[in-house]
Amino acid sequence: MEKIAIGSDHGGFELKEKLINRYKNQGVNFIDLGTHSSDSCDYPDIADKMSESVLKGEADLGILICGTGIGISIAANRHKGIRAAILYDDFTAEMARLHNNANIMVFGGRTMPFEDVARRIDIFLKTRYEGGRHQRRLDKLDEDK
Repeated sequence: MEKIAIGSDHGGFELKEKLINRYKNQGVNFIDLGTHSSDSCDYPDIADKMSESVLKGEADLGILICGTGIGISIAANRHKGIRAAILYDDFTAEMARLHNNANIMVFGGRTMPFEDVARRIDIFLKTRYEGGRHQRRLDKLDEDK
């Protein structure tokens, strides 16, 4: 089983806690990077911790959550080697892994229902990266400009 880190700001705290509870019953042990309350905090700090965890190999994949998923995905994607994708529907959950080899799933705690998020995580986790022509494109993302 893959090591999965999970983190959120205050806007995603409730969803993060629900996901941890759901998946612990399925044997998934999340690495909880915080936040640990609904008190206001800054999403770039959580995105930085997540990106570092994935890039160092402490986690194989990550899940980030803020109010909409937008801010925290922008912050995570500033790190070379991170491919954070907002999984706003089932198709993007599959394509983010199949074509883009995303290493961080992103959700909106205020914009996405829990059951939709859980289903998209399941889709993402069962999908494998296709490689091939997609790798050439991913390599370009990490080129120095």
